Amino acid sequence: MENLSFGIVSLGANLPSAAGDPARSLREALNILHAEPNISIAAISRIWRTPAVPAGSGPDYANAVAAIRTGLDAASLLDRLHGIEARFGRDRSTGRWSARVLDLDLIALDGLILPDPETVRHWMGLGAADQQTLAPDRLILPHPRMQDRGFVLAPLAEIAPGWRHPLTGLSVSRMLAALGPDAMSGMTPLPPGGGLVCS
Repeated sequence: MENLSFGIVSLGANLPSAAGDPARSLREALNILHAEPNISIAAISRIWRTPAVPAGSGPDYANAVAAIRTGLDAASLLDRLHGIEARFGRDRSTGRWSARVLDLDLIALDGLILPDPETVRHWMGLGAADQQTLAPDRLILPHPRMQDRGFVLAPLAEIAPGWRHPLTGLSVSRMLAALGPDAMSGMTPLPPGGGLVCS
């Protein structure tokens, strides 16, 4: 692959799939992602167990982050991620923040800011109530909630602690520290599992 871009993909699941429990689903999804044309996985975080939010709203999640190299543009890469979700039976009609068999989020691709800085800042600044009910009608990069999510930043800090948000300039380590001590409350890394193409 020539002219490769650096991408960050977040993975999550809290319902079993045909592949098995949520952690096993993440491992299988990573294998599928790595086998996709024009995509290769460069690094994978540990898989973390993360409590559902709000507390008691569902089973704990398994979360991980992968760094990839790809020759695809952002829209094509997102289509591939949605295709993998569909293979696992992801139902997008159940609403935002609902329990799911697999969630693959495109967090960032190189230094892209899409569609423009003003729009990204708007979605980054939404209050908690609006976050639950509003969804953009286009791809927003970097993911507008990444800086608020311990379950993204903690795994990402394992594989790319110095990566900087292209809009704010903050490193992953700085963003994670800014969340405070409660950001990783209840989060624990799972023991290593087999079957990963990269580790």
